[in-house]
Amino acid sequence: MPESYTLLIIPKEKSSAKKVALPGRIITSFLVLFGVITLSFMYVVYDYINIKRSNTELARLKILTKEQGSMIDGLTARVEGFASRIESLNQFERKIRIMANIERSPNKQQLLGVGGPMPEEARAKAKHEGEKKALIADLHQEIDQLAREAEIREKSLAEVLEYFREQKSIKASTPSLWPVMGWVTSEYGQRNSPFTGEREFHAGIDIATRMGKPIIAPADGLVTEVGFRQDFGNLVKIDHGHGYSTLYGHLLRPQVKEGGTIKRGQVLGYVGNSGQSTGPHLHYAVFRQGAAVNPRKYLN
Repeated sequence: MPESYTLLIIPKEKSSAKKVALPGRIITSFLVLFGVITLSFMYVVYDYINIKRSNTELARLKILTKEQGSMIDGLTARVEGFASRIESLNQFERKIRIMANIERSPNKQQLLGVGGPMPEEARAKAKHEGEKKALIADLHQEIDQLAREAEIREKSLAEVLEYFREQKSIKASTPSLWPVMGWVTSEYGQRNSPFTGEREFHAGIDIATRMGKPIIAPADGLVTEVGFRQDFGNLVKIDHGHGYSTLYGHLLRPQVKEGGTIKRGQVLGYVGNSGQSTGPHLHYAVFRQGAAVNPRKYLN
């Protein structure tokens, strides 16, 4: 290494150049100091950039952690609420089935191993261990499981609802009202004919009452016949559905037309004395699947 360095200074104006002699040790020390300062500055800048980046990432993670915590709390509340509602539906369905004596279909799908929301200690442990993503995935899985059970409950309750609709339809179609109030002068079954005195089968009941008294339909139905027969005189026949039909004979006059519909309690005609009759009365007959049955079985 040279012992000294000569520094040549040349001014802008026209003048003689100046020479400055510098010892080699000073130049070397200066270069080393400059290098150390430069490296230190570069390290500080690098460290500052890393700290800035770490702070930004930390802030992002804090926001993400807060959002995940809110999401977990929200999902947990939804799972608990959903599970509680489904359990209430299950209990409600069981009570209805017991009251209505409805058995569950043998092939009805049942959920196996349906769990409730994750216990509080498990959630706390997951939070502390940084397993929020796995916890959120588990909660979503529980929600999907509960949604599947809700679909099954919906189908099951629809089955119960359909049963009650059918029962309501059957009840509305069952001739359970007295078509007219009066005195039963002839019961259903074997009797002596009031005209020949011989034994005969009477396929209905005779209800004696005053002439012209309104006759009401004991159930909803379709008027299938309005006409006159020698034995029954003026008559009306109604098909109530579900295998039930009724016949009304000896009317003074019908109040309905063939092919029309009639509602339970609606007037269908008036008591008369037409056809083979000994006095004002109504011949009332009930048929089940086309065969005559005792009307008293259905009268309230």
